[in-house]
Amino acid sequence: MNRPDYNEARKRTKEMVQIRNFTLEDKYKKIGQGKKFFLKTYGCQMNEHDSENIKGMLNEMSFTETLDMEDADLILLNTCSIRENAHNKAFGLLGRIKHLKETKPSIVAGICGCMAQEEGVIKEILAKYRFLNFVFGTHNLDELPTLVEKGFEGSKLNIDVKSIEGDIIEDIPFTRDSKYKAYINIIYGCDKFCTYCIVPYTRGKQRSRLKEDIIKEVEDLVKDGYKEVTLLGQNVNAYGKDFKDAKYNMANLLEDVSKTKIERIKFVTSHPWDFTDDMIKVIKENENILPYIHLPVQSGSNRILKLMGRKYTKESYLDLVKKLKENIPNICLTTDIIVGFPNETDEDFEKTCEFVKKVNFSKIHVFPYSRRKGTKADLMNNQISEDIKKTRVKRMLEISHELEISYMKKYLNKDVEVLVEKYENGYIMGHTSNYIEVKKIGKCSDVTNIVNAKLKEIDYPIMIE
Repeated sequence: MNRPDYNEARKRTKEMVQIRNFTLEDKYKKIGQGKKFFLKTYGCQMNEHDSENIKGMLNEMSFTETLDMEDADLILLNTCSIRENAHNKAFGLLGRIKHLKETKPSIVAGICGCMAQEEGVIKEILAKYRFLNFVFGTHNLDELPTLVEKGFEGSKLNIDVKSIEGDIIEDIPFTRDSKYKAYINIIYGCDKFCTYCIVPYTRGKQRSRLKEDIIKEVEDLVKDGYKEVTLLGQNVNAYGKDFKDAKYNMANLLEDVSKTKIERIKFVTSHPWDFTDDMIKVIKENENILPYIHLPVQSGSNRILKLMGRKYTKESYLDLVKKLKENIPNICLTTDIIVGFPNETDEDFEKTCEFVKKVNFSKIHVFPYSRRKGTKADLMNNQISEDIKKTRVKRMLEISHELEISYMKKYLNKDVEVLVEKYENGYIMGHTSNYIEVKKIGKCSDVTNIVNAKLKEIDYPIMIE
């Protein structure tokens, strides 16, 4: 039984992570014949992408997917540890799974993802949820076939969670959720250790994929007709910093990905600390890199930023914003704000409100501070009450709404290009290059294509031709 250990997870070495290729052994390829799997995913785009890998492996093992948990032979929860809400939802679903296993003992059930990397979660599972067949973390996704096999052989609660990050595994099969938009991991882990964040413990140290593997994946997607890729990482801007020869960086990668002729390129998530002038230059000079930048600031108070361990000031952030807006005039600039961080006063919050208005963000993603055991912020004095958090969330969402409407008004009566993502009742829907959601009259055959539209009306949160 391997359990997570935060002291081990905290360690960072300069050793290069090994890269190896995944191959599904023949003995696993028929385990799922006549069986169905149910997969529930919580959390961010990284988790969604991990789930595409999980589906890919299970499909190669001859399983078929069902959206009805009660119809499944194998149940998997891919979990998130960032916020308490996702944590509670996952544990809430375990009650239903326990009941299903009581009525159908042959069901195999497991938990994976970030939450499985938490010390406290494993203790809770051992105390209350021993009906599970297996638990594994973010560092050994490729071991899923073995764990599933043991589960169907009758294995009881097999916990296999590595505290230290494993190798970079290439060639894990995908079953992608979309036929025109794709996620591509470029870097795993994070070394920032913001005081509120558990991700550096659950995802491990920064490990960059080789540029050759990333470019090949994009080129294959282009051949398959994909229109848009999103380059993923906890901090994509840190790409390449872990290489022994750190001369190849995020700006270089963006340049090379743009040469593949994929029509649209996005990247998330950026840290202000690592956003370079070279990156801005590459974005400016390559039309297929979307003018959509998600740049979490978290707070507009320097005092709170210091407590968060963000290592920049609101002034330096404003300097970066100025550069971005000067070089990318049609930029869609979005951000994350955490309200109710420990010690945040009314004055700190007001500074944040003033700051987001000054930046004039296109949209704000607002989150109440969520305590995570093992982080420095969890041990801070002056934790903020839930009532105050709710009040501040409401206020910040109101500001976000005003800013978003103002941003959308800039595009009234303007011609735009829309990547069509779905068709419904005579209308097509999709996003512009600067990620305004658009609805217009169209036909089913428009889906996956890029079409022209003239924006005439705001029906928040979308615009209508």
